[in-house]
Amino acid sequence: MSRSQALSSFIESAPPGELGDVTKAIKNILGEDSVQSELEPAFQKHNEEQFALVKLPGSNENVIVSPYNSLGDGRYYDTENQSSFAYDHASLGGTASDVRSYAVESNHEELVKGLLKTLRSHGTEHYPKYHIGVYPTSDDSQIALLTVASKYSPANYWNGRWRSSYLYTPSSATITGTIAVDVHYYEDGNVRLLTNKTVNAKVSGSGAADVVKAIALAEKAYQEDLNKAFGGLAEGAFKSLRRQLPITRQKIEWEKISGYRLGQDIGGGRR
Repeated sequence: MSRSQALSSFIESAPPGELGDVTKAIKNILGEDSVQSELEPAFQKHNEEQFALVKLPGSNENVIVSPYNSLGDGRYYDTENQSSFAYDHASLGGTASDVRSYAVESNHEELVKGLLKTLRSHGTEHYPKYHIGVYPTSDDSQIALLTVASKYSPANYWNGRWRSSYLYTPSSATITGTIAVDVHYYEDGNVRLLTNKTVNAKVSGSGAADVVKAIALAEKAYQEDLNKAFGGLAEGAFKSLRRQLPITRQKIEWEKISGYRLGQDIGGGRR
C-alpha cells in the first residue's frame, strides 16, 4: 500500500465530527502543507458518503453535499434554495462558493416539494438536530431522500451520526435504501459502533405522506432493534467482561479495606 493510499484510508474512515482532527494529525506527522490537495479525492469520498454539511455564502442554513445532488466538477445543488454551488473538498471543513441560481427540472416537481415538507416534519419529530435533502435522480426515474443527524460531544469523548438514504421509485411505489449509524467513544479507550440496515419497502399510496410514512416505519423498527441489541449487550457480553465477585466469591468490605493486604500495599504499610 502506498503512502497516499494509507493516508486516504484514514481520511475516508474518519469518525463523525473528527475529520479535522485526523487531518491535523496527518499534517503534524508529515509536516506537509500539500496533504490537503494530495488527498482531495479521499476528502470528496468522505464528505459525499457522510453527507457533509456546508453553509452557502450569505445563508445561515446548512445544505447537504452528497452523490445524489452532485453536478460534477465539484459543483452541487440544493433543491430548496434552487441554487448550485462549488464545494472545496480540500479545505479543512469544506467551503462553498460561486452560488448560482439552479432550477431542478423534473416531472416530479410537485412531489419533490411535498417530500421536502413532509420529510422535514418527520425529522423535527424524531431528531433533535437534523438536515434533509430531496433530489430527483439524473434520469428522473427515482427520487433520493436523505436525512443526516449528528451529535458531537468531544468534551465527553464521543461523537455520533445517523444517516439514512432512500430511493423512491414512483412507477412501482417502492423504496430501497440504507440506514447507517456511526458512534465513536474514546475516553480511556477506543470503541466505535458501525452498523447499517438495508431497507426495502412498498409504499401504500403515491403521495408524499405515504412515502415518508414508510420511511418512518422502517426507521422506528431499526431504532427498536438497536435498543434491544444494546440491552442484550448490557446483560450479556458486557456483563461477562466484568467479574461480579472476587475470585474468593466474597464481596469486598470496602470500609475495612485497610485490613486487606491490597489496602496495606496502597497505603504504603508493611507487607
